[in-house]
Amino acid sequence: MKLNQTTINRRKTGLIGYNKEESAGGFTLFAPQTGNGRVTLIDMFGEVEHEWNLPVRPGRDAVILPNGNLGYNGSHEKSVDLYPAWDIWHGGHFMEVTPSGDIVWEHEDIYHHHDAQWLDNGNLLYTVASPIPIKDGRGLFNSKVPLEMQQRPFSDTVREVNREGEVVWEWNAWEHLSIKDYPIHECFNRDNARERLHWPMINGVYQDGFLVYLSLRTTSGIIAVNKNSNEIVWELKYPLVAQQHDPSITEDASLLCFDNGNIRPASIHHSRIVEYDLKTKELSWSYVDEMPPAFFSPYMGSVQRLWNGNTFICESAFGRLFEVTSEGDIVWEYVIPDFAEYPEPLNEFITGEHNSCFKAHRYKDYDILPTMRHK
Repeated sequence: MKLNQTTINRRKTGLIGYNKEESAGGFTLFAPQTGNGRVTLIDMFGEVEHEWNLPVRPGRDAVILPNGNLGYNGSHEKSVDLYPAWDIWHGGHFMEVTPSGDIVWEHEDIYHHHDAQWLDNGNLLYTVASPIPIKDGRGLFNSKVPLEMQQRPFSDTVREVNREGEVVWEWNAWEHLSIKDYPIHECFNRDNARERLHWPMINGVYQDGFLVYLSLRTTSGIIAVNKNSNEIVWELKYPLVAQQHDPSITEDASLLCFDNGNIRPASIHHSRIVEYDLKTKELSWSYVDEMPPAFFSPYMGSVQRLWNGNTFICESAFGRLFEVTSEGDIVWEYVIPDFAEYPEPLNEFITGEHNSCFKAHRYKDYDILPTMRHK
């Protein structure tokens, strides 16, 4: 018998284990990157509670909105072609979808990439790629070569739009960051690094009050921007984080994020979940597997602090979703069982079959769609 050549798929998928007494419970939402537009909500036993089938594949993730509808970050079919790897992380086709699948609102931005946050006031906060003005981009990668002779690098704009699609706030990274203070990390500044044309590649946005926290992938750092002044008022830099994703603020005013760890000082590859005190920047909590490289996602990744103090983690590259207690004990684990290849031309960069997802989200029973019958 010929074996399945996708290593992860030869292992057990679906529900791996569930400790009902210590888990927070609830429902889990995920949108597989190779799922061709399918968004799935499962119960704690891994049974499908509800499913949506959207007209475009996920650019990134989906969330359940306060009104019970789905907020979907789809991959725009006519997105711009900025550089070879652009199709891997762009989105740009946002939809609000009812439980029955009716699309009731759409917003399109062909320059969108990575993350977005559906705000409580109905607005949408997200990142777009923007070309760096020549005078600001000179010397970004190789100061000895005139920028006019290099492929033009891109930077980021953080953009907020209202329900009419009007821009109500923008923040340009190159106007507030300098390459000297926020250099491209060594693992993204090699000649063959596909991320080297994008600085600082904001892969995570999270608004908390009037502060917007931004994850800077290619510089390995997190900053907080005051929306009233546009000033950077807080920062966390390498090696406290390394190529991280998904910053958020906990109820006790700590910063939580998925710390990918492609490159760390004197360390083998492994990922961490880290929580830092906002005032002291001291590490207050972390999760690392007992065998560190057993938990590692070189790209993507998400983390969520749950209502009982547990932490929900998405090891994105391998489609592994799990929940840990504050002591680091795993009390629920599920591996997305759906494997498929990325569509062309993505399969030129990410080969083989995958079950990856950008983010996954856990919801309390009473947070999910009111039309669903709870099990």
